[in-house]
Amino acid sequence: MTDSTSIDTRFTLNDIEVGSRLYEALVRHAQATQGAPIVYGDLLALAKSLHPEDPVVQRAVPVGIGMKLLFVEAFCRSHSYPNLACLAVNKLTLTPGPGYIGDWEADKRAVAAFDWSTADARLPAYISEVRSALPKKIKRRKENEADEVWWTYFNANRSACAQVTADDKEEIINLLMAGLDPAAALEQVLAAKAEFGNE
Repeated sequence: MTDSTSIDTRFTLNDIEVGSRLYEALVRHAQATQGAPIVYGDLLALAKSLHPEDPVVQRAVPVGIGMKLLFVEAFCRSHSYPNLACLAVNKLTLTPGPGYIGDWEADKRAVAAFDWSTADARLPAYISEVRSALPKKIKRRKENEADEVWWTYFNANRSACAQVTADDKEEIINLLMAGLDPAAALEQVLAAKAEFGNE
């Protein structure tokens, strides 16, 4: 069990759900490649191929990967595992996002040398802990309701939404479905683009 004071309350249900699937994909990738990097889009494609029936994972887009990787990093940190999220890199720079802290080369070596088979059993308990730390009154939405909420917000705030791409909109809808309000979802997506880029 992790110390509840270490639980990151910025995570949404979407971050937890997709993050746990990215963890599985990263473990598979680390074992198959001895810790080689993988670009965000390829990581999402791997997670989608491992979970073809999971609609939350199937909707995931690269622009939203930042918080999901932070979920993976938080899980690893809470159990004193190497930072598995270090393997995920930007397509253009082939390095982790600019907010990455640590010695990347040493972290990759540690990930490659670690026996990840012992870590898998601890993920469900961590997911449960992080979910229990979420605000109790989250208003989850169905996709069509999230689309309507976004459309209303978009029409009232066109100038603030001028830079929103199709992938950005997909991630905003994902966040609205996870319970965020439109302004917070837009802010999170724009912040993710600034830190992680589009891919």
